[in-house]
Amino acid sequence: MKKIVIAGGTGFLGQSLRAFFEQKGYQVVILSRTPLSDQANVKYHEWDGKHLWNWTGTLEDAEALINLTGKSVDCRYNAANKKLIYDSRLDATKVLGLAIGKCVKPPKVWINAASATIYRHAVDKQMDEITGELGTGFSVDVCRKWEETFQEQLVPETRKVVLRIAIVLGKNGGALQPLKKLVQFGLGGKQGPGTQFFSWIHEADFVQIVDRVIQDPSLCGHYNVAAPQPVTNADLMKSLRNTLHIPIGIPMPGWLLKLGALMINTETELILKSRNVIPAKLSEAGYKFKFATLKDALNDLLCAKQ
Repeated sequence: MKKIVIAGGTGFLGQSLRAFFEQKGYQVVILSRTPLSDQANVKYHEWDGKHLWNWTGTLEDAEALINLTGKSVDCRYNAANKKLIYDSRLDATKVLGLAIGKCVKPPKVWINAASATIYRHAVDKQMDEITGELGTGFSVDVCRKWEETFQEQLVPETRKVVLRIAIVLGKNGGALQPLKKLVQFGLGGKQGPGTQFFSWIHEADFVQIVDRVIQDPSLCGHYNVAAPQPVTNADLMKSLRNTLHIPIGIPMPGWLLKLGALMINTETELILKSRNVIPAKLSEAGYKFKFATLKDALNDLLCAKQ
């Protein structure tokens, strides 16, 4: 039985991948900070994302190692949280590199998560992997250091791929659930100016892209994992209202968003930054998106629940 190892695999994205690869007949091994019981073809190994323990043997002869480890950025950017955001990503990437180096039969490919927020706030042009312009500030610096740390790991027998992931829309987690609640409460108008772009991807395409990367040895380097048609925030909220059949949506100005972010311990950057990212390299590689438009994605994710 072929084996996939997912580091930090208990969150929304990890569980989507677990279900996908388990259905395909793989043995799925999840490295988790929380001890969990094994299930059928899913095995859990405890780790701290920092030190070499007996979990390192799980990487032997793996088809792929997928690293999703990192503290959520859905928090206030105070000094303590900033340190955890950096450390959780950089430490895990370093120790996985060390563990691969100890393998007799190392993983065939190492896929490291990254973020599409590495690009600058952009309303004037789309950001691809070739001509895209990197931004500045805390979040971008996290992304830069994360990718730099990954590239520093010397694993000559293992192919390395960075996935700059946009906001993943799914049925059971991620950003779609709170957005849906806002619309249902009548607060589904534009957020801030509404002109900022929203780069997204359906969870079905996310897992299919990960599978394509594993199966295709020609894919290496960094890839934008985003649907080919970003939308403005105003269009996003309108599409949500239309899909949920809720005609009224009160706009939320910037000052109110800042107040709300303070109350729920998060940052407005998650809403107000314009992520105008397109998947040029995936398109060049011939990947065909199952959900290329937001309308189709929302119909799939929301309509069945009405």
